[in-house]
Amino acid sequence: MITIYETSKSGKRHELVSNIILKPAIKEVIHIQEQFDQTMQGFGGAFTEASAYNLSRVEKNIREQLLKAYFDPIDGIGYSMGRISINSCDFGLGTYDYVQPYDESLQSFDVSRDQHIIDMIKEATKIAQKDLQIIASPWSPPFWMKDNLKAIKGGKLLKKYYALWVQYIIKFIEAYKDQGITIDALTIQNEPAANQRWESCLYDAQDEKEMVLVLGKALKESNLTTKIYIWDHNRDIMFERASRILKDKEASSFIYGIAFHWYDNDQFLEVKKTHDTFKDKHLLFTEGCQEGGPHLHSYDVAERYGKNMMHDISNGTEGYIDWNLFLDTTGGPNHVNNLCSSPIMVDVFPETMILNPSYFYIKHFSKHIPKGSKRMFSSNHTILHNVFLRPDGSYVAVLLNLHDVDYHVSSHHNHVNFETYLPAHSIQTIIIK
Repeated sequence: MITIYETSKSGKRHELVSNIILKPAIKEVIHIQEQFDQTMQGFGGAFTEASAYNLSRVEKNIREQLLKAYFDPIDGIGYSMGRISINSCDFGLGTYDYVQPYDESLQSFDVSRDQHIIDMIKEATKIAQKDLQIIASPWSPPFWMKDNLKAIKGGKLLKKYYALWVQYIIKFIEAYKDQGITIDALTIQNEPAANQRWESCLYDAQDEKEMVLVLGKALKESNLTTKIYIWDHNRDIMFERASRILKDKEASSFIYGIAFHWYDNDQFLEVKKTHDTFKDKHLLFTEGCQEGGPHLHSYDVAERYGKNMMHDISNGTEGYIDWNLFLDTTGGPNHVNNLCSSPIMVDVFPETMILNPSYFYIKHFSKHIPKGSKRMFSSNHTILHNVFLRPDGSYVAVLLNLHDVDYHVSSHHNHVNFETYLPAHSIQTIIIK
């Protein structure tokens, strides 16, 4: 049995379609091999303070509707992952951390500022009917641990505070655990090469390697199984950074994988090179969004998502975590006015949900590619695509047509045998059982 869902520029939004060829079109064949690459971890978005605040601005039934749209495995798009910040990030109501200034004892440590984020994660977990895979990333240590005495505008963590900062992170993991939330993985630093006007902290490769060693040993001593990802910045120099850190065997032993973002003009071959060189490490996409405002109803933004997801997954990426789950129609709040788009926008005053086309593009992946799916090697130079064997033994193919012409696409693999009419500027998910 073959089932096909389609989203198109002409107006379809993850709708069931027939595979009947409606009219003549250019023929393309997807060649699929009986060989497998990475196993998928899942898909998700970021539980930012901005997202939690926007949920607090609407009635309870609307809040539940919004969370279900992402996390419900049947009526939503089946998100199973999430990302949170350790201390504040720009998508929040202000800069904060969890201790009083200069408290080197960490006795004042308190995550109560995060309670609305914690509550959101708990609600999402209940809707998802399973524990979510949560990745935590720091944007900046407390200002007094840094050489510029600011949480913002870069600066570096002082070497004398490496061990204390690691103990701070462990306290964060334990505080969330006390609330019933397991932190599955950490990144060393969000965008460690970026000096931003919001919370940021700079690490060169040597700094990051040293932090991996301190953090890895401390996690082990604390009997925590939290994984460590390095980099957590753009693709453009991910291979260079990974190469410099992973050549240290002791540091490499603590590193589960390499995380990356998309703000780099589509340097997808860096992902492939990293995957092909470090086969024992896991690649995770941890942030991407459309910058420069809300971009309501933009199909171009949806195609940006589709293009990036297709290329990164075909190059070995195991999971895809979008940026903010819920922004308002200004693209915020953001305490430095770095306004952006999100797949679901909240129109606060009429208390309505706006599903951008990007939401449906993500759905073509997240709804149909569960954790444990294995990507099959395949090829075609015209149609972006990925093919998977799912844990239940069925197969799924996702096809993306970024061109101005229609295609008649087929595959004649023993288990993945289909024909479909793929309109210009459309994406399809084909399920073969």
